[in-house]
Amino acid sequence: MTHDRRNFLKVFGLSVGIIATEVLSPAQQRAIAKPSTTARKILVAHRGASAYAPEHTLESYSLALKQNADYVEQDLQITRDSELICLHDLTLERTTNVKDIFPSRFREELVDDKTMRRWYVSDFTLREIKQLDAGSWFDVKFKGARVPTFQEAIDLVRGKAGLYPETKAPEVYGKRGFNMERLLLDALRKNRLDSSRAARHTPVIIQSFSPESLRKLSGALKTKLPLVLLVGEENPARWLTATGLAEAKGFTSGIAPAKALLDTNLVTQAHALGLSVTPYTFRSRNTGRFKTVNQEMSYYLYDLGVDALFTDNPDLFPRAPVD
Repeated sequence: MTHDRRNFLKVFGLSVGIIATEVLSPAQQRAIAKPSTTARKILVAHRGASAYAPEHTLESYSLALKQNADYVEQDLQITRDSELICLHDLTLERTTNVKDIFPSRFREELVDDKTMRRWYVSDFTLREIKQLDAGSWFDVKFKGARVPTFQEAIDLVRGKAGLYPETKAPEVYGKRGFNMERLLLDALRKNRLDSSRAARHTPVIIQSFSPESLRKLSGALKTKLPLVLLVGEENPARWLTATGLAEAKGFTSGIAPAKALLDTNLVTQAHALGLSVTPYTFRSRNTGRFKTVNQEMSYYLYDLGVDALFTDNPDLFPRAPVD
C-alpha cells in the first residue's frame, strides 16, 4: 500500500491496520467518512473534470483521473429499461442532441405559465440514449461523446480513484415505479463495491439531497457505505442547526452544503458530531470575492477546515495552503 493511499484512507477514519486485516467492526465501518484534522484533503471531481470536458462523459471522467482526483462524481438517472446512467438532469435536452434524434419524444409541461418540452431520461431505453451525442454542446471537439452507464463509470474509475454516486431525484423515479437505491446497491454489489472493504482500491461514498433516500439506504437496505447529505441554499435551516446536524448524524456520515452556507462555527459543530464537511461547487468561472478558484478552495480547506470539496477544476485543487 502506498503512502498516498494510506493518507487517502485515513481521511475517512480508516487506519492502515484496519485495512490490512480487512476485518471491520460495525463502528469502524460507520466511521469511514469521519473527519480527521491531520488527514489529507480530498478532491471530488464534480461531474468529472467538467470545466474542461462535457460533464458526465467518459472523457470528463478520464481527465479527472489524469488531474489526480481522489473521487469522481456520478449523478444517477434511470432509463426506461431500468439502467443507471450518469447524467445530472432528469431530462436529456440540455446536454445531448435528443431534440434532433427524437424530435417528437417530448412531454409538454407548464412552467411559470410557459409550455415547455422535456425529454425525460425515463422515457428512453439505454439503447436509444446511446445514440445521442453528449459532447457537441460543450465543444465540437467532443462530438460523438456518449452518455455513460454507471457500469462504464465503474469500469473506468475502479482502482484509480473513488466513486461518489448521487441518488438524483429518487422520489420522482419512485413515482414512476423505479427503486433507485436498490438499483444502485445492486450495481455496487455486482462489482463487489458494496462494503467498506472496497476502500482498499475503490472507495465509494453515496450522496443525496434526499434525506429519505439516505434513510432508506442506511435503514431498510442496511448499507454500511458512508452516506453524505447534500444541503442546498433553498432550505438550509432544516439541517444546518445543532438540532438538524444531530438528526443527520443518525443516518449520514457527513454533510455537503452549498459553499455559501459555511462558516467556521458550522464546520466546528459538524466535526464535533463526527460528521465530515464537503462543500460544493468550486469553479474557476465563479470565484466570488476570491481572485482565483485556487485561493477560494484553499480558504475553505485550510482556514475553515473542511475535509473535502467538489470542484469542476481538479487540476487547480490546492494540496497545501495558498496565500
